[in-house]
Amino acid sequence: MPPNFDFGEWWLKETHRGASVVVKMENPNWSMLELQSPETDFQADKDRGKNAKQFTWVLLLKAHRAAGCVAWFAQGLWSLLAVVKRRLIFREGVAVSSDKPHKGKLFKFIRGFLVLAILMLLLEMVAHMKGWHFHSPHLRMPGSNDVHSILHATYLAWVYFRANYLAPPLQTLANTCILLFLIQSADRVTQCLGCVWIVLKKIKPVPKAAESAYLVDLEQPESNYPMVLVQIPMCNEREVYQQSIAAMAQLDWPKDRMLVQILDDSDDIEVQMLIKADVQKWQQKGLKIVYRHRVVRTGYKAGNLKSAMCCDYVKDYEFVAIFDADFQPKPDFLKRTIIHFKDNEDLGLVQARWTFVNKDENLLTRLQYINLSYHFEVEQQVNGVFLNFFGFNGTAGVWRVKALEESGGWLERTTVEDMDIAVRAHLNGWKFIFLNDVQCLCELPECYEAYRKQQHRWHSGPMQLFRLCLPDIISSKISIWKKTNLIFLFFLLRKLILPFYSFTLFCIILPMTMFIPEAHLPAWVVCYVPALMSFLNILPAPKSFPFIVPYLLFENTMSVTKFNAMISGLFQLGSAYEWVVTKKVGRASETDLVAFAQKEAQAEQGIILHHRGVSESGLDVFSKLKEPMPVKKKQNRVYRKELALAFLLLTASARSLLSVQGVHFYFLLFQGISFLVVGLDLIGEQVS
Repeated sequence: MPPNFDFGEWWLKETHRGASVVVKMENPNWSMLELQSPETDFQADKDRGKNAKQFTWVLLLKAHRAAGCVAWFAQGLWSLLAVVKRRLIFREGVAVSSDKPHKGKLFKFIRGFLVLAILMLLLEMVAHMKGWHFHSPHLRMPGSNDVHSILHATYLAWVYFRANYLAPPLQTLANTCILLFLIQSADRVTQCLGCVWIVLKKIKPVPKAAESAYLVDLEQPESNYPMVLVQIPMCNEREVYQQSIAAMAQLDWPKDRMLVQILDDSDDIEVQMLIKADVQKWQQKGLKIVYRHRVVRTGYKAGNLKSAMCCDYVKDYEFVAIFDADFQPKPDFLKRTIIHFKDNEDLGLVQARWTFVNKDENLLTRLQYINLSYHFEVEQQVNGVFLNFFGFNGTAGVWRVKALEESGGWLERTTVEDMDIAVRAHLNGWKFIFLNDVQCLCELPECYEAYRKQQHRWHSGPMQLFRLCLPDIISSKISIWKKTNLIFLFFLLRKLILPFYSFTLFCIILPMTMFIPEAHLPAWVVCYVPALMSFLNILPAPKSFPFIVPYLLFENTMSVTKFNAMISGLFQLGSAYEWVVTKKVGRASETDLVAFAQKEAQAEQGIILHHRGVSESGLDVFSKLKEPMPVKKKQNRVYRKELALAFLLLTASARSLLSVQGVHFYFLLFQGISFLVVGLDLIGEQVS
C-alpha cells in the first residue's frame, strides 16, 4: 500500500498531546505505522468539541451571507421603488415613448384587464377574509342558502359565471397554446441536435476550388480575380462611417478588381459633407470608391440598394458584398467567402457570422448576445448545412449578381428586404452557404429604445412578407418538402406562433388563471420547460450561463413588443411599415485604441492639406467639428404597455398567494418586476 500524505490527518495528529509509539519498517512494501496512546480517546472528545465550534462558525458565516443577500435584495427593491416614485409620480427626467403606445388597442386591452384584475383581487380578498375559501387551490362554491349579503350574492354569481362560462374557453385556449409551445420546443430541440451533429462530425462548407484557382495566369495573377462590388448603405451614420470605410479599404483584394459604393441616405447636410470628404480622402489614396446620395429617398434600405444596382457599371461586376455602416470585416473576408462560388454555379449567397465588440457593455447587450449566438450557431448553421437555405441577415454577406437579378432584385414592399430577396432566390433554385468561422465585427444596440425599434421591424416584416409570398411559394417549382419548410417552419412556427404563444400564454392566460382557478396551467409549463429551452438557447454562449434567469424573464418581457409587431405586420397596420435606423455609438472604432488615436491625429493634421479641393461649405463643416458639440440632455422613456403588464402580473402574483400556488407566485412576481424594470427604461444604457 502506498504511503498516504494527507495534510489534514497529519495536522490533527500533530495537535494530539498524547504520547505515541512509532514503529518504522525497513521493508519498502510496508507503510509507516503509528500506535497512539490511550489518551487519544480523551483527545477525540476535545476534537469533537472543536468541530462543534467550527460547525457553529460555518452556520454563522452562512447566516451572514444569507443576511447579505436579503439586504442586497431589499436595497434593490427599495431602489426600484424610488425609481417608480421619481419617474411615475414626479415625472423626473421622463419622456413618454414617441410611438404613443397608450393610444393603441393592445394597451387599452391590457389596461382594461388590469382594472378588472384589481377589482377581482379586492373581491377575492374580501371573500378570503370572510371564510368563503378552503385553504386549497380550489374555491368552495357557496350554496344558495348561505347567501347573507349583496356582496356574498355578487361573489356567488361571479363564481358561477367564471366556472361555467369563462373557465372552459380559457382552458381550451391554454391547452392550444401549450400544444404550440411543445411543437415549437420540439423544433428547437431538433435544431440543437442538428447543431450537435455538425459539431461532432466537424461538418463545415468546403470550397470546391482552392484559393490558388484565381492565380492561373502567373504573369498577371490579379486579372483572374472576379470583379467585386462592395456596398455600404448608411443613413446619418455620424458615429461609424469612418471605421466602416476604413475597413473596406483594408480588404485584401486587387484594388482594380473591387469598387466600394458608399450609399448615403443621410438627410443631415453636415453628415453628408463629412462622408463625402472621407470618400475623397480614400480616393486620393488610390481606393476605387464612389459616393452616392439619392435625391428621392424612398424605400429605405431596399430603395437605396435598388438604386445602386441600377448604375451602368454594375454589369461589369460578378459579386456584390453588402455591409451595414457599423460592420468591420477582416482583410481576408472576400478571399474566404468568394472562393466558395468557384465551380459552384448554383450558389447564390455566402453569409458570414456576426461578432460583437460591445457584447459585455451592459445587461441588455449580454442578453442580445445570447439570442444572436443561438441564431448564428444553431439556426443559420443547421439550415445552411441541411437545407442550403436561411434568411439573409442583410449584411456581412456576398451575393452573386446573377442571383439577385434573376430573383427580381431588391423590392421595397416590406421592411425586411433581406429576407424577401432570400426567399425569392430560394424559390428560383439558388443555394446558400453559411460560414460560421468567418466573422464580421459589429455592435449591438445599447439602449432599449433602439433595440425595441429593431425588434419591431424584424418581427413585423416577416408577416408582411408571408402575406405577399404565400401564393408564389405555393405555385413555385420547388419540392413539397421545401414548400413545407418555408410555410410551416420558416414563417408560421418561428415567425408567427412563437411570439403569439409567448405573449398569450405567459402574459395573458397565466395571470387570468389566478383569478379563474377552474382553469390552470401546470407547473412544468410555467417553469420547467421554459427553463430547459433557455438552457438550450444559452448553450452557444456558455459564458453567459449566470444570466439564464434574466434571459428567461427578458424574453417573456420582449414578447409584448414582438406580438404587437407580428399583429401589425399580419394585418397591415400603420406601424408595420415603420423604419427607424438603429442607433449606434461607434464602439467598434474603439477596439484598437492606438490606431484610433493615430487616425484622429492624422485627421487633425491633414484637414487643410487633404481638403483643399473641397468646397467652402465642406471646410465650414470641419471648422464646426473642431468646436465642442453641445451635449443634449437625454431622458429616460416610460413604456406604458410594459408598465401595465408589470402591474397586472404583480396583481396576479398577489392573488396567487390566496391559492397557495408557489411556482406560479414566484414566476409572476419576478416576471412582473422584469416588466417594471423594462417599462421604466432601467435596462441597457443609462441615459438620465
